[in-house]
Amino acid sequence: MYIYVVKTGESIFSIATKYQVSMDSIRMINGLKTDRLVPGQDLLIPTDMYIVQPGDSLYSISQMSLIPVETIRLYNGLELDILMVGMRLYLPPRPKYEAEGFSYITPSTPERNRRIVQTFAPINTFFGIFEYHVLEDGSLSTLDDQELIRLSRENKVAPLAVITNLTSTGFSPELTRRVLNTPEIRERLINNIYNLVKTKNYAGVNIDFERIRESERDVFSGFLRSLSERLRPEGYYTSVAVPAKTSDDIPWLKGYDYGGIGAAVDFVFIMAYDWHEASSPPGPVAPIGEVRQTIEYALNHMRGNKIILGVPRYGYDWTMSNGTVDSARAVSVTRAIETAMKFQVQIQYSTDYQQPFFQYRDEMDKRHIVWFENARARAQKLQLMVNYRLRGVGAWQLGLQFIQSAILVNEFMISKKIVI
Repeated sequence: MYIYVVKTGESIFSIATKYQVSMDSIRMINGLKTDRLVPGQDLLIPTDMYIVQPGDSLYSISQMSLIPVETIRLYNGLELDILMVGMRLYLPPRPKYEAEGFSYITPSTPERNRRIVQTFAPINTFFGIFEYHVLEDGSLSTLDDQELIRLSRENKVAPLAVITNLTSTGFSPELTRRVLNTPEIRERLINNIYNLVKTKNYAGVNIDFERIRESERDVFSGFLRSLSERLRPEGYYTSVAVPAKTSDDIPWLKGYDYGGIGAAVDFVFIMAYDWHEASSPPGPVAPIGEVRQTIEYALNHMRGNKIILGVPRYGYDWTMSNGTVDSARAVSVTRAIETAMKFQVQIQYSTDYQQPFFQYRDEMDKRHIVWFENARARAQKLQLMVNYRLRGVGAWQLGLQFIQSAILVNEFMISKKIVI
């Protein structure tokens, strides 16, 4: 398999003919609902044979196939780097990295629950079922999650209850402060989480407390340690989602002590995305440089076998007015590509950020800027997981369509399964 970037004037027919694969195989592996393509669109080509085209080099083929030049040279008995147009090159399977997958999933209709669980179970060790809200007295909201728990276990994926500090006005640092700084409420919350995990047949918990203030830095790590001490003796997992940090000097992230958190829990899901988001100017959602810096910062504070690298299945569409942002909305990867198709605009790709982007004007002649994730961007992040020997990779969230992602994960890793 390799990643092909569509050129101007190309069609599924011309690409299939050029590389001698079926049109249906290209449609299926890329989840294409139409034969319309746009320049710059990424397509996975499902074959282990590559037919050399004009302008190709071993380096360019290596970039497309995610296989080192030396490996291609060795398997094809090449002594020189000279290639002839029409030459057939064998692309050997990538060595697979054994790792854990952890992705978020939200309850939906029975049919959709079943489809999502069955589709993504092979590449996930854990599903984080989103979500329970912490209330001011340490109690928890309710969630219709029994079907997802059952489906997860039937498909050999460990379900984790996601607990958040979300309120009607968003993630609440004030709620976190009150709950964690009041001993009886904190203890009640720990007991309620334990009872929830035990009575609903969860395999553990994922804590997603966002916007924690520096004043709660130590008490948050202490809460996670106490929760883990309550759950671990009975074999339950304690995990936590944390925002991406590249240094200790970012004021709004000082509430997250990576060292203390990593020591307290079984694993950490690092939300390595939203460097640009709906309230910011347009820009890359998960730029590769910042993702790499986050991993390196985290490895200075915890072991790699504690780290799940969180990656996005979405991007943002910013509506612009006179050079400033009018509004913005999150879009799935599939929706972003469909938008480029609808308005027939070329998808650009930043090699600096390893992120795709494009601009278009809508029916009201309003200018839009879209940055998102695609196959090339995802492959770069999966390679970071392998290079840094992390515990695994995970995603927010499985309801957002990105057909190629699961296929790429299968190219890079074998998902560990645990006894549940």
